Amino acid sequence: MSVITIVFLVYLAVLMGMALWSRKETHTMSGYFIAGKKLPPWVVAFSTNATGESGWLLLGLTGMGYAVGAQAFWVVAGEVVGIALAWLLLSRRIKRMADASDSITVPDLLAARFDDSRQLLRKVSVLIILVMVGAYVAAQMVATGKAFDGFTGLDYSTGVLVGASVIILYTLVGGYKAVAWTDLFQGILMLLGLIIVPLIAIDAAGGWAAVVSVLESQDPGLLTPWGPEGKSTIAIVGIFSFLAVGLPFIGVPQLMVRFMSARSEQSLVPAMAISVVVILLFDLGAVLTGMAGRALFPGLEDPEGILPLISTSLLHPVLGGIMMVVVLAAIMSTVDSLLILASSAVVRDYWQQIRGSNLTDRALANRGKWVTVFIGLIGIAFALHQTPLIFWFVLFAWSGLGAAFGPVLLCAAWYRGTTLEGALAGMLGGFFTTVVWVLWLKPYFFDLLEVVPGFLVGLALTIIVSKMTAKRGSE
Repeated sequence: MSVITIVFLVYLAVLMGMALWSRKETHTMSGYFIAGKKLPPWVVAFSTNATGESGWLLLGLTGMGYAVGAQAFWVVAGEVVGIALAWLLLSRRIKRMADASDSITVPDLLAARFDDSRQLLRKVSVLIILVMVGAYVAAQMVATGKAFDGFTGLDYSTGVLVGASVIILYTLVGGYKAVAWTDLFQGILMLLGLIIVPLIAIDAAGGWAAVVSVLESQDPGLLTPWGPEGKSTIAIVGIFSFLAVGLPFIGVPQLMVRFMSARSEQSLVPAMAISVVVILLFDLGAVLTGMAGRALFPGLEDPEGILPLISTSLLHPVLGGIMMVVVLAAIMSTVDSLLILASSAVVRDYWQQIRGSNLTDRALANRGKWVTVFIGLIGIAFALHQTPLIFWFVLFAWSGLGAAFGPVLLCAAWYRGTTLEGALAGMLGGFFTTVVWVLWLKPYFFDLLEVVPGFLVGLALTIIVSKMTAKRGSE
């Protein structure tokens, strides 16, 4: 048995141990979907970061650092600012509103905030979550296959099946509590990996000065904030898009649930500090790994394979096995959260609230477990039949969720004049703008990231329609 296999099996044992430890919390919907709102600051912080980053951090962002060099630091800046704003603007208010209304999902919170007796917001939310989560989960399954292929030589399809089975199993057994605590464990592994690997890669290349010299000889644009394109409209739009990667942190439901699950509003203050510092270290490590990797291994056909290549070429087999686990941890920490999110949308929001199911709380929690399995199987099916670029495919789903929920949640928290009609218009407008932009308009605007027009349209519609309907209601 190879060293990598042994390391992987130890990792699986830890995950399953956490799932079994968390199992007693899964017999109610509040326990299965939100861990009874008892999570401590460190868990909330690491779970937020690990969920928000996913496989694109270790495969996609390292590949971006390889492909465009220093220009990728704009992504770092965008993510740090985005997550800081999410904590500052939304975390405490979301927690306060959720506790006051006894909400366990984001659609719960919105329905309570806008007194939505017809469940219109809930219906739209469920539809958007299922569509975007389907795309997101499929992209993460793709990342799983790439990770196994890059580290072990296991073929892509088998890697997808093995990785997905593990994720579905521990999520099914342990629910949200297992998801959050394994996110802490996985997040610590990711942090250590993204500190150690770039240091080793830079040292192997002869030091940072040598990395800079090699990159300059390949393309001087790799060392400038403008990127390989140089000063141009394309470069400016690219920088703006990279900065906007962090915008969906303000609103994506899988992160808002983290705020709701904290043990208290006060505990969110230390969690914020931990989260912002850790995400800065995550992203810097990923970009530096990609840049050092390009100096060491120029000419890769698939830049997203640079981290597995560095790990298998430069590290001791034990460390190589740990790095495979780190990549899988990044993927799993997102997929498990997405599975819980989609399952809660189906069971809590659709079956219980929209359909008015009379099933007991325990029966609904059990139904949620089977929905988790079903959605995971759909993700596997899509991943087995397509292998899109992880970075851009994840960004589409990330942008769609952010543009749909971000403007509405911002207004719900900060603008008292927001109406139900305004929230509906903003949610639908943000979502459909994102989809239309990707399908038809993006090439005509220098590939501007879809969350920018989506978020702006969603915010404008929420405010404008709220003002119009508020005036009509007062007449």
